[in-house]
Amino acid sequence: MKRRNKIYLYMTIILMAVYVGLVTLLYFSECTDSSATIRTFGDAFWYSLVTLTTVGYGDLTPVTPLGHTVGVVFLLLSAGILMTLFGAVISFVTSEGLPFVMLGFQRKKNWYYFADYGAESNTLAANIYQEDPDAVIIYGEKREEQMEFPDYPCLFLSVSPARIIACKKNIGTKCKVFLMKENDIGVNSRAIDLHKLPVEVYARTTNGQDHLSGNINFFHSYDCCARQYWRSKPICSHENTIVIIGFGNYGRCILERAILTNIISVKQHVAYHIFGDSREFLAMHINLHEMFSLGEESDERDSLIFHDEFWETHHEILKQADRVIICPDDEPEGWSIFWRLHKYYKCRGQIDLHSNRKAPGVSYFGTNEEIYTPNQIMRTELNRAAIMINEIFCRSVSYPTLRWEELDDFHRESKIAAADHLLMKIRILLKDETVTEFTADTVKKAYQRYCEAKVSESMQDMYRRLDHMRWLRFYTFYNWNYGPVRDDTARQHPMMCPYAELTPEQKVERDASWELLGSIFAEL
Repeated sequence: MKRRNKIYLYMTIILMAVYVGLVTLLYFSECTDSSATIRTFGDAFWYSLVTLTTVGYGDLTPVTPLGHTVGVVFLLLSAGILMTLFGAVISFVTSEGLPFVMLGFQRKKNWYYFADYGAESNTLAANIYQEDPDAVIIYGEKREEQMEFPDYPCLFLSVSPARIIACKKNIGTKCKVFLMKENDIGVNSRAIDLHKLPVEVYARTTNGQDHLSGNINFFHSYDCCARQYWRSKPICSHENTIVIIGFGNYGRCILERAILTNIISVKQHVAYHIFGDSREFLAMHINLHEMFSLGEESDERDSLIFHDEFWETHHEILKQADRVIICPDDEPEGWSIFWRLHKYYKCRGQIDLHSNRKAPGVSYFGTNEEIYTPNQIMRTELNRAAIMINEIFCRSVSYPTLRWEELDDFHRESKIAAADHLLMKIRILLKDETVTEFTADTVKKAYQRYCEAKVSESMQDMYRRLDHMRWLRFYTFYNWNYGPVRDDTARQHPMMCPYAELTPEQKVERDASWELLGSIFAEL
C-alpha cells in the first residue's frame, strides 16, 4: 500500500511539472506578439483551465505557431484529464479515501470497530448506537453488494485495527474492538498484536475465561444468555421443581447461573432435574455435594438430579415441574421438544424455550437483541457494582485487602458473582418477585428496608446467613475446601464452614454486598 501511494505521488508531481511547463511555454510564446490576447502568465493559466475543462469561452486565444501547438496539446489533454479526474473522484468516494476523511472529523467521538459483519455484530452495533449518540461504528471488511445496509450510520473499511487507531491519533476515548465469532482471537488476522494497541478488546469465546491480559477481555454468549434468562425470568418462592432439557453450552450456563444466583431463602429446597450428558460437569465440580443434594430430592437444601435417560420417560417429573427450560444448543431440536411437550405431556408449570425466533404465545428467551447489548458484552454496570463491593469490603475489615486492580481473575469473579445477586437481594427486601430491573426507586426502597430491618439482630443475622450461603455456593462451585488459613494455591479458606462457626468479624464481611445498595442508590 505504501509503495502504491509513492507511485501515485511521483506521477502527480510529474503531471504538475508538465502542466506548469506548458503554461509557461504558452506565456512566453504569446507575450511578445503585439496582436496576442494572452499577455500575462495569469492569462495563460486562465486559457489552460478554460481549454482543459472544455468550457471554451473564446475570450483568449493563442496567435503564434508555438501557442497554437500548446493549445492543441491542451485540447488533446482535456478529455483525458477530465476522465482521470472523474475516475479519481469516483475511486476516492467508493474506496477508503472518503471514509478516512470522515473519520478524521470524528476523532473525539467513541469508535467501535467490528472485525467482521454478521448477525451478532449487527445487533450489538445497533444497540450501541441506540445507547451512545457519539458512537462511530466501523466494520473491518468491505460491504458486499447484496448486503442490506444497516439501519444506523456505519463505515465499511477493509483495514486492520492498527490503521483505525492510527487515524484516531489517541484523541478522545479508546477505540473498542469486537471479535464476534467464537474463539476468533486465535485465528482472525485482525486480532494480531491487539494487545499492543491502545484499545479495549472484547472477544467471543467458549473456553470459560474472562480475561487474558491487559486490554483483552472475553465474553460468552451462552453465559450472557443465562444471565439474561434468570434476570428476566427470576426464580420465585413457590417454585420447588425446575426441569432443564438440554445440557450443552446453554444448559450448562443456565444451571451455573442458577447455582450461583438463585438464593432467595436460607430454607429453600429447589430440585433441579437436568436431562443431558453431565459427566464432564460433575467431573469438574467435585465438591457440589457439600452444598447440594446430588441424585435425590431434599427438603433441607437444593438438589441437583442428573438424568441419563431420555426426558420423554419422566412424565411425573414434567407434570410436577414448576418450570421447564428447553435449551439444547441446536435451536430446531429445541422447537421439536417444545411441540412434543405441548402435544403429549401435562405440564402445569411454565415452559421457557431458548430461541432466536419470536413467536406469539411462546415464552422464549435468548434472542440476539437480549444477549448482544453493550451492558451484557462489556458488563459495565456489573463490573462497576463489583468494584463498589470490593471497596466496601476493604473498608469493613481490619486486615489488609487488595484493590480491584490488584485482584486476580478468580477474586474479581467472586465480587462479580456478588453483584450478580443484587437484583435477587432487592426482590427479597421488597418481597416483590416481579422486579427485573434496577431503578432508582426500587434501589432506594430496598436499601431503606435493609436499614430498617438490620436494626433487628435476628434480621441482620438472616441477611448475613443468606449471603454466606451464596458465598459458599460460589467457592464450592470452584472446588474450594475448608482450611484453617487461607491458601489460594490449595483452594482452602477458613470461611468454608457453616455460618454458626464464623467469627463475629467474618460475619460482618457478609454485610458488604447488602450495603452496596446504598452506594448504588447514591450513584443513581
